[in-house]
Amino acid sequence: MTMGVQGIMSRISELNQQLGLVPPATTGTSSNTGTGGNTGTSAKFAAALARVATVPDAGSTVTGDQVVAAAKKYLGTPYVFGSSDPAKGLDCSALVQRAYHDLGIELPRNSWQQATAGTAVSSLAAAKPGDILAFNTPVDHVAIYLGNNKMIAAPKPGDHVKIESVYETPSHIRRVLGTESAPAVGLPAVRPIGLQTGTQLAGVPFSDLFVKAGNKYGVSPKLLAAVAKVESGYDPQAVSNRGAQGLMQLMPSTAKGLGVHDPLDPEQAIMGAAQLLAHHLKEFKSVPLALAAYNAGGGAVHRYGGIPPYGETRAYVPKVQKALAALGG
Repeated sequence: MTMGVQGIMSRISELNQQLGLVPPATTGTSSNTGTGGNTGTSAKFAAALARVATVPDAGSTVTGDQVVAAAKKYLGTPYVFGSSDPAKGLDCSALVQRAYHDLGIELPRNSWQQATAGTAVSSLAAAKPGDILAFNTPVDHVAIYLGNNKMIAAPKPGDHVKIESVYETPSHIRRVLGTESAPAVGLPAVRPIGLQTGTQLAGVPFSDLFVKAGNKYGVSPKLLAAVAKVESGYDPQAVSNRGAQGLMQLMPSTAKGLGVHDPLDPEQAIMGAAQLLAHHLKEFKSVPLALAAYNAGGGAVHRYGGIPPYGETRAYVPKVQKALAALGG
């Protein structure tokens, strides 16, 4: 059912209160000349408005059984890494995102982000149909719980969306439906990735920039922060004896290829690093291998078929993983 203007404005008001957004001014221009000015707020408000126009009618109530039914529509769909188009294939997190999206609930795209959606469920015994099951640390796989120790998932390359037993204890179980953090019925039950804030990195220098870059390129902000911790100790003026520069220790040639004009500028450096890590994650489909590529180059990872036998790289990968774990990643 099409919502009237008053209905839309009412929903916008609710979003403003729950997401902390301020509608952009209708006249004049902003005098804020800081890093983001009012541009980020305007973009977030516009995105919120777009979602309001497409969510289900307020009279509808989404249940776990409906989530299960939505997921089952994709049974038999081939697994294709990085694809969110059912006509081409789906990966595990795309299946979860798609099932909830079909019911008007927006989830983040990546598995480790979905593992923080909604609220935690204490154990598999307490899980309900529709809950999200996440596996491993760092999280690298997600599924939707069906009940009776069964789940629906897009398991791996060469396989397809199917129902299978819960083969190991999930590292995270998250309930999106009926949580206290959920907005009014019919609105997204979790904050979409583009509206995350720096609170998840409270106390970390440049936390807002890590979140901003992570949201833009689909990389965990905590992973970006962990890389910065190991690379420079959060020092934006750091310069290595090899010439790597800035917070994220980008070599001048790498920075240039990423469109980073000043690696000593924290925002440019973090954006460049997020772009680079996103590329490596997509290419190698593994956080450790992506980190190895960040340190030693993607060519070296391909050449050795894994983490290169360089002392620096072999030490670098676990250091970042340890820093990531310390941040709760």
